[in-house]
Amino acid sequence: MKRIACLLSFVLCLVLAAGCAPADPGGADVPDVLIVGLDDTFAPMGFRDEAGNLVGFDIDLANAVGRELGIEIRFQPIDWDAKDMELSSRNIDCIWNGMSRTPDREESMTLSKNYLNNRIIIMTNPDVQISSKEQLADFKVGTQAESSALEVVQSDPIYASIEANLSEYRTYDECILDMQAGRIDAMIVDEVLGQYKNSNLATKLNVASADFGDDYYVIGFRKEDTALCAKVEEALRAVKASGEGAEISNAWFGEDLLLDI
Repeated sequence: MKRIACLLSFVLCLVLAAGCAPADPGGADVPDVLIVGLDDTFAPMGFRDEAGNLVGFDIDLANAVGRELGIEIRFQPIDWDAKDMELSSRNIDCIWNGMSRTPDREESMTLSKNYLNNRIIIMTNPDVQISSKEQLADFKVGTQAESSALEVVQSDPIYASIEANLSEYRTYDECILDMQAGRIDAMIVDEVLGQYKNSNLATKLNVASADFGDDYYVIGFRKEDTALCAKVEEALRAVKASGEGAEISNAWFGEDLLLDI
């Protein structure tokens, strides 16, 4: 009987200790470490500087959210083509790198509310003038494989007329190199990346007056991780309300592009 009483007392102590244990700083639905998957060539959202350090708007914003939640943000470069597999296999917890809202992603992931507005634009070599999307059929065009720009183009009525002339690249950097070499005439790209890259080119690319419209950026989570998504959104709202979000945006874009969520 004494042994049973001692055992019951030990179990009771464990229960009481568990009840008094400190709570997870991010809450039950937030891990201690949030692993963020990204394409580390996508300037200015997430990319490597000359010293090889990971920098960018989304890097700074994610770190601010991590501080708000009291957790560590760990960035994991991934093959952008394999981002869905990386997420579903739990190699990463979310995709946060200038990822656009699309119908396919709404089906396969839990997406945050839109946090930034971007456009899908057309950039051309200096000697090429394009004033309408339809003119792309007369030129050699490039974009990044599995990118939001490609998805937008594929859903546009003009796709059938440009498909044969459209090359897909692993990264936009490779696409730009082929433009500079004269192998392609135009590039379809996210405005934030295209304009940032253009600002660092010795010979500037043209930005066509025609574009493919607005493109809203979101954070992608596994379908079942709705609670985690909600916690990150809550932290984003706090970062916006504190003014830190505007500071980060102004540092990268010269203006506050962060949307209210």
